[in-house]
Amino acid sequence: MTTSLSEFYRHKIKTVDQLVEVIGARPRARKVIMCHGVFDIVHPGHLRHLIYAKSKADILVASLTADRHITKGLHRPHIPEDLRALNLAAFEVVDYVIVDSEPTPLKNLAAIQPDFFAKGYEYVSSGLPPKTQAEVEIVESYGGEVIFTPGDVVYSSSRIIDLAPPNLKVEKLQLLMEQESFGFDRLRETLEQLKGRRVHVLGDTIVDSYTQTTVIGGQTKTPTLSLLYGGRTDFIGGAAIVAKHLRAAGAEVVFSTVLGDDAMKDFVLSSTRDSGIDTRAVIDSTRPTTNKNAIVAGGYRLLKLDTVDNRSISDLILEKLASAVTTTSTDAVVFSDFRHGIFNRRTIPTLVNAIPTGVFRVADSQVASRWGNILDFQGFDLITPNEREVRFATGDQDSGVRPLAHAIYEQAKCGTLILKLGERGVMTCYRGDRDTPIFGYVVDSFVENLVDAVGAGDALLAYATLAMLATRSEAIATILGSLAAACECERDGNVPITLDDVRAKIDAIERLVHFS
Repeated sequence: MTTSLSEFYRHKIKTVDQLVEVIGARPRARKVIMCHGVFDIVHPGHLRHLIYAKSKADILVASLTADRHITKGLHRPHIPEDLRALNLAAFEVVDYVIVDSEPTPLKNLAAIQPDFFAKGYEYVSSGLPPKTQAEVEIVESYGGEVIFTPGDVVYSSSRIIDLAPPNLKVEKLQLLMEQESFGFDRLRETLEQLKGRRVHVLGDTIVDSYTQTTVIGGQTKTPTLSLLYGGRTDFIGGAAIVAKHLRAAGAEVVFSTVLGDDAMKDFVLSSTRDSGIDTRAVIDSTRPTTNKNAIVAGGYRLLKLDTVDNRSISDLILEKLASAVTTTSTDAVVFSDFRHGIFNRRTIPTLVNAIPTGVFRVADSQVASRWGNILDFQGFDLITPNEREVRFATGDQDSGVRPLAHAIYEQAKCGTLILKLGERGVMTCYRGDRDTPIFGYVVDSFVENLVDAVGAGDALLAYATLAMLATRSEAIATILGSLAAACECERDGNVPITLDDVRAKIDAIERLVHFS
């Protein structure tokens, strides 16, 4: 790896117990002053506050609010707590930094007992708020003093971020890799370990079509566009492209699905089998193979024509699919749900109960025009819904992304959650070895040239699944899944992402880290 981001500053970041041992108990020969805040970005107002505080004591302790307690804004904090701690530690004026695991600083104030607690002028200009009053009472109870810094310059982190959010995707990624003790070579090694993993994919097949046209003009008597037909291209989509992504990454793939008895069926079977996928389709002559045909003119999608029957599969077909899940020898089962007949509340319990014991269980709800519910898949090892689906499942339109992720994680009782946030990247939540509180981090999007975002979730699902099988590392799975998704966004159409595609993306990011 490159030179550590925290090599020169990490020694300043302490736990509360470590800090108490360093500064000692009151009364102290060297006075301690403490500041507390979010510090999502450190602006000139923060710096003036810190400098003023340090002028009143010998030792300045900067305390910052942990990520999970920040509720201001849907997508805050913009900068994760570990990077915020490093930002503060890099200032010479700051002697020590702590990350407060509590929603308020009251507990830490009682434990540390700073001689002074510094607050900004805005907390006293219009009378003490109740929370500030509680802080004053704690500090004064042991003989300390609360002081308020001058309010001559006031800045708002929220307003600055809203104007121009800082692009810190490389720094965030580098810090995450440092915390998890691996570098870019480990990512490349993991790609080699994806080969030969056995995965059984079950889900709805979709054929995505693009019909290219040119607008000739409109009718004079009716509001009808006249289009010149320029050709049509068909792509494998839905659960089938998940299978193709897995195969392109080197996995041994079995694919179970339901197809109609039509020409699209032949296209799906030919395409998947040519890719080396063991396709085990159940043919249902009463329904068509799902086809979604986008009519495109001048790069714009004018409309989409769907050929689809969303009726639930029959009991006979359900029995065949459940039997395939039970009897297929595999390392992982992936349920890829598009709500076109295979998955619904009647069928899901049967299919879930069919998964053999010890098999890694993955579920993804990728419902575009219909409603699915990721909470139908309880107790899975990995789920990868998007924000819209999670808000529907939890009935929560208003919470920030972090509390939203924590809520769906707890309700789904999953092992790992990778929440897809579109252009903002992904957020991952999981529980530590000792049942520690949920840990969440964000990996930003590494899309450099957006061409077509369709299929990004499919690529993420495939690579994250294989990486979890290979390493059981949530961080590696999140990064490789995100990079595969970025590669998909930079291509026209939903096409399988290869190991070489992801390697090239890793190389490009490493060059950014090395400033080359």
